[in-house]
Amino acid sequence: MKVLFYHLTPFALAHGGLQIQILQSRSALQALGVQVEFLRWNDEKQTADILHFFGRVPIDILRSAHAKGMKVVQAELLTAQGARSRLRLALEKMVRAAMGGPLPRRLLGASNSDSYRLADACVALTEWEALLMKTLYGAPSARVHVVPNGVEDAFLNSQPAKRGPGLVCTATVTERKRVLELAEAAVLAQTPLWVIGKPYAESDPYAQRFYAVAKAHPATMRYEGAIEDRMKLAQAYREARGFVLLSAMESLSLSALEAAACGCPLLLSRLPWATTVFQESACYCPVTSSAARTATYLRQFYAAAPGLKPPPRPLTWREVAQQLKRLYETLLSRPNPA
Repeated sequence: MKVLFYHLTPFALAHGGLQIQILQSRSALQALGVQVEFLRWNDEKQTADILHFFGRVPIDILRSAHAKGMKVVQAELLTAQGARSRLRLALEKMVRAAMGGPLPRRLLGASNSDSYRLADACVALTEWEALLMKTLYGAPSARVHVVPNGVEDAFLNSQPAKRGPGLVCTATVTERKRVLELAEAAVLAQTPLWVIGKPYAESDPYAQRFYAVAKAHPATMRYEGAIEDRMKLAQAYREARGFVLLSAMESLSLSALEAAACGCPLLLSRLPWATTVFQESACYCPVTSSAARTATYLRQFYAAAPGLKPPPRPLTWREVAQQLKRLYETLLSRPNPA
């Protein structure tokens, strides 16, 4: 079995959780004996049984892969859609239907949303995103599969440690992660906070505003950039009083899973991805522009954290790869359409 991984955004231009997901999935699949390569755009002789596309696969690529006899797996992160209210999702579905309804498909042409209907399998990270794939984009229920992210052994095998007085947040310093808003709330709540991460660009105005808050409040804020050493990052989770991530939108946060693997209490934005994955095993804060309101939730979490039960153990990347391998095998057992 040979699988090609493909994603349109180069890692050099945007670091983050998707990069970890792709690399860890590839490594774990290879350990299970699956031949995995990255699709080489300049290699006309490259062959495979399956194209696993991370994102929404363009229709022309999907059809070309089918023409070459490949099965196509689409794994798009519905990060923005997953943070919308049910009312807004219902309106979006109505608008989508209205735009697609008056004219026949042959006149409209195929849109990339048709990839949900044409792909051999659609992989979602959460049950919530699986539902969105089916209800918003018309993915056939039988073709939608939930395969969550895994966690590296450095976190799962880390040893318990004495927890300190500070909270920790691991995130890219960008608007979507709301790190600046969290820092401002931590200052108001007077709860010690260590932010671990880096911006996409040092010159980013949002990052500069965050740096200013961190510099102005050294008694509350700790910021030293990212931690690349996974063992040291696991130690940071183990020694933290609690983990906080108040993003405006997420798909399935790898940092939240890492913190959970280290037994760290969680405070997350009250969004469907979080409530469906962690349910009663985490505390939640509404996404709000009020720093004072966020500070109230932060103080409550800080006080309660020592008495909270640890979240459930996440999957290993090997367990994730086992699920993907079974999916691939199932797809290859089916005949190609005539």
